[in-house]
Amino acid sequence: QVQLVESGGGSVQPGGSLRLSCAVSGFPDYYAIGWFRHRPGREREFVAAIIRSGETHYAPSAKERFTISRDDAKDTVDLQMSSLKPEDTAVYYCACQAWGRLSTLARDYDYWGQGTQVTVSP
Repeated sequence: QVQLVESGGGSVQPGGSLRLSCAVSGFPDYYAIGWFRHRPGREREFVAAIIRSGETHYAPSAKERFTISRDDAKDTVDLQMSSLKPEDTAVYYCACQAWGRLSTLARDYDYWGQGTQVTVSP
């Protein structure tokens, strides 16, 4: 059974940092893990992804501020977020793409976590 469990969300002031973690179990040979977010009134959007080779990809809004990384010993994929802005407020999800090519589309991801809330406000 594939499980993805996010942790690390919370409230932070603008300019602050948060580190989200996604614990992955049940599918050791996945192709990619992605982070998405769902902001109020908007579609779920891609934030960042890392594939098995270590190649990473970021949305323009995340580039220069967010870093995705993988710890194979812990079976986790982390998203380090810095210089947070109020518009980063969202529920953040990690998702597993079982196979294929690196994708920024939610429909290409096969398994999802339950999400973790990130709130950025003064």
